[in-house]
This record gives sequence, structure tokens and C-alpha cells, in this order.
Amino acid sequence: MKDIFKPEDIKTFTRLVRKEDLAAFESGTVHPVYGTFALGRDVEWACRLFVLEMKEEDEEGIGTFLNLEHVSPALLGSEVIITASIEVIKGNSIICNYVVQCGDRVIAKGSQGQKILKKEKINSLFNSLK
Repeated sequence: MKDIFKPEDIKTFTRLVRKEDLAAFESGTVHPVYGTFALGRDVEWACRLFVLEMKEEDEEGIGTFLNLEHVSPALLGSEVIITASIEVIKGNSIICNYVVQCGDRVIAKGSQGQKILKKEKINSLFNSLK
């Protein structure tokens, strides 16, 4: 694992809310706004941007938790900006805080954790579950 980031370093990810991001289930669209499921996916991605630069060729990141407080809607077609910042790096664990904004309005906030492990270890873990 490369030691290239420190606490308070920032990554951003911008998403235009698309039809496939709306709050929907098998029964159909519930609301024409950015769904919590899609928001969680995009937050995971924003935080993973650190891991992509930190991991070695024989390593991969794996999520350990996601805390998401969805506080305001973002309409279809809105641009949202996810700003992830490193809270702590301890060993092979990375914890990020994030804020999701639509203009000046906060859409969501929370934290997300990841570990960087050898791919061999991850594959062994997954194989043990079969």
C-alpha cells in the first residue's frame, strides 16, 4: 500500500442525477429524486478514489462500512458534488468523511471505511464462503 495521502486530503466526484439514480424499486419509481441506494453507491466511489491510487498491483480495496445521512433531495437532472476527505489512515484501513451537495444545499453526509488487502487474501475469504 502506497503512503501518499494524509488526513484532510480531498477527492471529489460529480454526478448528474440520471433516471437510473432515482428512488425506485421493482414496483417502480417512488420519487423523481436521487435515491439513497444510488447515493450510497456514488459515495463509495468517491471514497474509493483514494484507494485506486494507494493500492499496489497485487492489492484491492474492500468496503468495511458506510454511514449515510440523507438529509435533502436532489431532483432528476441536478448536479451533485461529493467531497470525500480522509479522516484517518491506520495500517491498511482508510476512513473517509464526505459531504454531498447540490449547489449550496447539503444532500447527504457521513463516513465510509475501507481496507486495502492483498487480492490473494480477498479471494481466499470469498472462496471460504462457498
